[in-house]
Amino acid sequence: MTYETLHYATMGRTATITLDRPDRLNAITMTMPGEIRRAVETAEADPEVHVIVVAGAGRAFCAGYDLQDSAQDPDVDHPCQQERHPWDPMVDYATMKRFTEDFMSLWRARKPTIAKVQGYAVAGGSDIAMCCDLLVMADDARIGYPPTRVWGCPTTAMWTYRLGPMRAKQLMFTGDTIDGKTAAAWGLATEAVPLAELDDAVLRLAARIEGVPASHLAMHKMLVNQVMLSMGLEQTQMLATLFDGITRHDPEGLWFRRHAQVHGYKDAVRMRDSGAPIPEGDGARAKIAELEAELRRRRAP
Repeated sequence: MTYETLHYATMGRTATITLDRPDRLNAITMTMPGEIRRAVETAEADPEVHVIVVAGAGRAFCAGYDLQDSAQDPDVDHPCQQERHPWDPMVDYATMKRFTEDFMSLWRARKPTIAKVQGYAVAGGSDIAMCCDLLVMADDARIGYPPTRVWGCPTTAMWTYRLGPMRAKQLMFTGDTIDGKTAAAWGLATEAVPLAELDDAVLRLAARIEGVPASHLAMHKMLVNQVMLSMGLEQTQMLATLFDGITRHDPEGLWFRRHAQVHGYKDAVRMRDSGAPIPEGDGARAKIAELEAELRRRRAP
């Protein structure tokens, strides 16, 4: 099987799925989630594979969805950024739920999955990492979901299940990222090591796991996963995916998009993460009107 956005390889009893868009920090395209699912299915079907490692090529694990071009282009019209009015939340939901289910193939796989995280695992990239059973991180790697400040909600809803309610609220209220050392101290990462030791640490963990019979690994994983399902993971993900669409189409989300269209996506992200108050309610609507007037002026013949 060939892939556009990732590389699949096996060595002994370990399969490695490497996100392979290093020039874009392995940012997620519309095709990447489905390719991750297909790679997981390939590993599932291989009786020799006992462990699946997910990695990122280059400087980062994954910097989230590749939104720079689509966020800036006023003419882009796809299910998750609709310029049509009224917005259809069920079309948005169907698209994002499919992506969520693709990522969750890592969680549902009968075989243990390990995320090897260097650089950034942020926004949608953190969703991919936390759908893996275990995380091994470089000390200086960063993980978090900055779009919770505006224009996003983590559709996999894994933060609470992995960190507990207080830590999850801290990260979702602030949009802050934490480094690998903190992630390990909080129990999010299995281990945090210097970047130069990351490959060896993942190989050691995979080697320790892969000697266990596949049937035993499957049973133990199913048992732990059932606890999370009993706590309502699937229902929480449904709500989170609906909320994600709302955050991108409410006044605050529309302000972010219009700001990106007028001033550029990087400037919108800088504003989002600066800590300055984000326009909301009527203030956001007034800003939207100004930005849309500027867009009309730029597009006038």
